[in-house]
Amino acid sequence: PTPDGMEQVGNRPPTPQEMAFCLPFLRASIEIVKPTLLVALGGTAAQGLLGAKFTTLAAARSRWHDFDGTPLMVTYHPSYLLRSGTTKSKRAVWEDLLQVME
Repeated sequence: PTPDGMEQVGNRPPTPQEMAFCLPFLRASIEIVKPTLLVALGGTAAQGLLGAKFTTLAAARSRWHDFDGTPLMVTYHPSYLLRSGTTKSKRAVWEDLLQVME
């Protein structure tokens, strides 16, 4: 939310309070849809779903996690790939998504 007459400019990660507020809605949506698996794109999504179970995104990615009984794969956010542009990071995401497709 922004004050009246103000416009939000740029992008920022949600605060812990904002994530805590939205998590029940996300859990309810996941319960309704009953997906086979989830893919968390980026650190903000991973932090919101897994909490403080990892120190870096690199430590959390490329392995399966559990979110309320649903398998969860963590990988880099597409904007990171656009910013970094390295073949190594693109390859890492590709390998993560190969695991998802299996």
